[in-house]
Amino acid sequence: MRVPFEKLKAEFKRVLLSIGVSAYKAEQCAAIFAANSRDGVYTHGLNRFPSFVQTIKEGLFKPDVEPVMENSLGAIEQWNGNFGLGMLNATACMARAIGLAEVNGIGCVAIKYTNHWMRGGTYGLQAADAGYIGICFTNTIANLPPWGGLDPRLGNNPLVIAVPRQEGHVLLDMAISQYSVGKLMESRAQGKELLIPGGYDTAGNLSTDAEAVLTSRRMLPIGFWKGSGLSLMLDLLATLLSGGKPTMQISEHEKEWGVSQVFICLKTDAQQNEQMINQILDYTKSSRTLEGGGVSYPGENMLKTRLRNLKEGIPVDENIWAQVLGM
Repeated sequence: MRVPFEKLKAEFKRVLLSIGVSAYKAEQCAAIFAANSRDGVYTHGLNRFPSFVQTIKEGLFKPDVEPVMENSLGAIEQWNGNFGLGMLNATACMARAIGLAEVNGIGCVAIKYTNHWMRGGTYGLQAADAGYIGICFTNTIANLPPWGGLDPRLGNNPLVIAVPRQEGHVLLDMAISQYSVGKLMESRAQGKELLIPGGYDTAGNLSTDAEAVLTSRRMLPIGFWKGSGLSLMLDLLATLLSGGKPTMQISEHEKEWGVSQVFICLKTDAQQNEQMINQILDYTKSSRTLEGGGVSYPGENMLKTRLRNLKEGIPVDENIWAQVLGM
């Protein structure tokens, strides 16, 4: 089943208005959720929307507050998200980082006490659309064991890097776990095996069974010990730059809220760099490919999915779609 983008967005907005979210914020949130599904990130679009609504109802995400700046260090600012809607806090922070970069060449905004930003690539694309390089990352609740450990002590701490390009931005948007929690949940719901091991089962064996990995809470970090180290460093940076909560404190609660995030923006002459960017991408894609395989740059498949979904409609999980229509 496929649903037009505007229909998806309109239903999201309707539901948010019905639970007391202001018209302006409901419009922004609905647009982000719909865009995530449009671009093929269904785990952070329609599929995540019901749980987002529930967190607002439970009072964990506060739709009636605004982020405020608490400290300025020139090109670096520290903000307080006041436990507001993570998507809107993130949008505001990246907008401010762009403004700082316009003046200083670089801008960095770190925010504490914010919430899940859904798809981190949204804010990388925000910077790239404005002609800037965007880098952002967040910490999360503990859902990843450190290398050599058994217990979740690290977050999957998504990292985003976006480079502006006229023919389509280069966008790296990745969790530090081999598969994000959302992707594991999607695979479990669809009864699909993972293409490669995504973590361990309760017996300590590498597994392609999403249910087994979610049950053990032992997801596999990318690059094994390297991913484990990267997750730790991102948590340190997000915490120290924002003055907010580390994964350790976020994990004191059953549900994830009050996370720390960083948004960095770099000024660049996007038009002047276009030729070099294309040369690098062309060189990368000139590699011989494995049988049945292919080479693509980060964000390339997203652009193809976006065009197809805008033309044909966005594929939806019929059960979740029915749930949203009934809200």
